[in-house]
Amino acid sequence: MQYNVGLFIPCYIDTFYPQAGVATLQLLEKQGLRVTYPLKQTCCGQPLANSGSEREARECYRHFVDCFKGFDYVVTPSGSCAYQVIHHFDTIEQTDEVKHLRTTTFELCSFLTDVLKIEHLDARFPHRVGLHQSCHGLRGLKIASASELIERRYSKARRLLGMVKDIQLIDLDRTDECCGFGGTFSVFEPDVSVKMGRDRIADHERNGAEYITSYDMSCLMHLEGIIRHARKPLKVIHIAEILNNS
Repeated sequence: MQYNVGLFIPCYIDTFYPQAGVATLQLLEKQGLRVTYPLKQTCCGQPLANSGSEREARECYRHFVDCFKGFDYVVTPSGSCAYQVIHHFDTIEQTDEVKHLRTTTFELCSFLTDVLKIEHLDARFPHRVGLHQSCHGLRGLKIASASELIERRYSKARRLLGMVKDIQLIDLDRTDECCGFGGTFSVFEPDVSVKMGRDRIADHERNGAEYITSYDMSCLMHLEGIIRHARKPLKVIHIAEILNNS
């Protein structure tokens, strides 16, 4: 089926990691989709809401709706932004357009597995890779099963990475530990945030990772800052870049 997809690129990807946005676009187009990037898009409102200013964030929510209404689906390379639309847009008027967006906005991995149901990717990435499963995506969007719950084990992101040729997915000691970023948490509690990030990086190092990947570039941005400060050889890469690599 030919879907009309609106592409939402979060602020920090647009500013600091445009290659992740480009990879997302190219990956979706490879699936035969018609993808549009609304030029007037801005922020989903998450930073304001996380800082306790959700009332002020509602104008961002309404602007998002104006930009993306009319698409069959909205796809974003960010679990936390997708979560914001799905779970926090309940604070504005629940028009048909808002209700539609809240049920048709997807994080990239969930869209590929749950909507497109892809079984094959023409991608190759000959490196040792550790998967960081972010809190919003893990527990909010159910992109993977949480290790503290007694339930069937699954990971949509790991399943997609398993389709990539020559990749070596490492096993971590703690599969879904928080990186410590938490948006504005890293600003208000920098010492705790950095300590958590160092622990997450150490797990990847112990198990021989060359790259850390995730479906949340914000987590990777946090980890990359710590890696660069410590002058470590580890690299970070958004999962879209791996899935699109050939």
